[in-house]
Amino acid sequence: MTSSMRFSLVIFFACSLFVQGTLAEVVCENLPANLCSFAISSTGKRCVLESYKIGRGEIDYMCRTSEVVVERLYGYIESDHCVKACGVHRESTSISSDVFLSSEFTAHLCSPACYQNCPNIVELFFNLAAGEGLSLPTLCHNQKENHRTMLAILNGDGAAAGPVAAPAPSF
Repeated sequence: MTSSMRFSLVIFFACSLFVQGTLAEVVCENLPANLCSFAISSTGKRCVLESYKIGRGEIDYMCRTSEVVVERLYGYIESDHCVKACGVHRESTSISSDVFLSSEFTAHLCSPACYQNCPNIVELFFNLAAGEGLSLPTLCHNQKENHRTMLAILNGDGAAAGPVAAPAPSF
């Protein structure tokens, strides 16, 4: 082995130790509450923010590892950009399918800024919707169509006629 090859191997080994030392392992229980929601541990399990009473009605928060496994993301903490774009909150201690009833939330989730750039959040809500027998792509499609219809009505382009009142029943 030549001296230049040995030198290259030594540099490679030293760099690999440096990189391993700088990559932090994500352990849910070690995350502060303000980074917990929408984070994924290094083992691929979702982190969840839990609240608990500490006395006299005071509540504190702790990050825990859930049993929910994410297939493609490991050691991931969601960016502030995605949290804002998707209309979610890091203080969330639970997630409910009731959010799909909010057109404002669905508009955020289905926006290109979220839907095309934030796979962690989209995958979470995709699975939540599927668990309720809903299709997130269909919800997003319907949300976009409803938005286009509202814009057309507001712009006077093909405004739909309002509902016709039925005659009052006679007694």
